[in-house]
Amino acid sequence: MTAMKDIYIDKVVVHMGVGESGERLVKAEDLVKQITGQKPVRTIAKRTQPAFGIRKGAPIGCKVTLRRENAEKFITTALDIIERRLAPSQFDRTGNVSFGIEEHTDFPGMSYDPTIGIYGMDINVVLEYKGVRVARRSVERRKLPVDQKVNKEEAIAFMRERYQVEV
Repeated sequence: MTAMKDIYIDKVVVHMGVGESGERLVKAEDLVKQITGQKPVRTIAKRTQPAFGIRKGAPIGCKVTLRRENAEKFITTALDIIERRLAPSQFDRTGNVSFGIEEHTDFPGMSYDPTIGIYGMDINVVLEYKGVRVARRSVERRKLPVDQKVNKEEAIAFMRERYQVEV
């Protein structure tokens, strides 16, 4: 295998959707900051949903993007929480992995606090080959060929080999 075919974790996005702004969102932001060690950004509602009481433009959640060592450390902890088991349906055709954690109290150092409650979160892992800069740079940008994108089978093999995940 060539160096350009080595798969690596580009980023890990930790998302906590609260569904409303206010005190619950502030608590969720504090939890995400404690768990990841980074300040989260708020996510905004794209459209109005009267059934849920959500207005377009209202903050309804928060997310953090982790890269490099922070991403590696976090993904190891998160996979330990879900007992290193993933379903094939959690991998998409471009090699991304998504899974959820139902309770923030599963993370080490976190305990249940009745004033906060229990929050779950979504974790998205983006896998890529080296050389993707060609598609992202501003000067002489090029499209990537299909074989330079991670597919589902390669992502599953990477997670099995690198993190001993059971699929």
